[in-house]
Amino acid sequence: MTIYDFINLTGLKDFISIKMIELGWSSDEKYRLTSKNGKHYLLRLSNIKYYDLKEKEFEVIKLFSKLGFLMSMPIAFGKTKDFLQCYMILTYIEGNTLEDILPSFSTAIQYNLGIKAGHILKKIHSMDVPKSYKQDKNIKEKKLKQLHLYENSNNRMPYDEDVISFIKANIHLIGRNTHSFLHGDFHPGNLILTDDMNLGVIDFNRWDVEDPYEEFYKVTYFSANNSPYFAKGQIDGYFDHQVPLEFWKTLAEYSAHATLYSIKWAEPYGEKDVNNMKEYYNKMMFHYDGFKSDIPKWYVELSRENILT
Repeated sequence: MTIYDFINLTGLKDFISIKMIELGWSSDEKYRLTSKNGKHYLLRLSNIKYYDLKEKEFEVIKLFSKLGFLMSMPIAFGKTKDFLQCYMILTYIEGNTLEDILPSFSTAIQYNLGIKAGHILKKIHSMDVPKSYKQDKNIKEKKLKQLHLYENSNNRMPYDEDVISFIKANIHLIGRNTHSFLHGDFHPGNLILTDDMNLGVIDFNRWDVEDPYEEFYKVTYFSANNSPYFAKGQIDGYFDHQVPLEFWKTLAEYSAHATLYSIKWAEPYGEKDVNNMKEYYNKMMFHYDGFKSDIPKWYVELSRENILT
């Protein structure tokens, strides 16, 4: 897309250049816009059939923007002139994706960045949920249906019967907490580190209203593989260093479910992504000792270290 195409589609004339962004799993087209005054913005284009969903996403972003942390701030939302797409314009956070540079820092810095991330996530989860956003759905039934899809797939994993039994035996732990807003994909790949070491949050397109503990399976699944120090910091920061035992039991349940269902979920994306998810399964089985332990090994081991030295 050229800047002239963009102007013709939206009627917005304050921008002078546009560059495509080819990162992420979202079906949205993403571009970096440059305005006449030299500032950068993020453009997301979606099929018009998702208009209602995207409009609600934009409203959620506006709610999050009042929480006082650095994030992609809402600027504009609307339909393109041909009515084939809807667009969302957000502020663009300058910096580096945390996932790319996190391992290059000292363990103390990695841990402290995790603390910051935990504080941000706590703000999101602590926000009141308006009645219009509350959802009446049976999360246990949803998780069991997803598990059934995995059980009937062609990508079963070794020793998965024990994990399946664990999930079914602990399904009562799902959805017990008061539901709150979730970012939906909170991990270092969606965090930007600025030059002044501030954390900015991006990509809210998977927001949801669910049990806040479910948000943390991305910590065990992705963040801990990128930096266990960051992952530990996020949990410690969120709970102000007082992590309740019931959190660990619930997180193990969500993590076990994600470990299996993500393999089925990845199938439409191709063999490479399926194999990546299978590798995560092996790592999760190791860290949870085949889900015989509620607390992952990386957290237990780091709790014995003096991380800040």
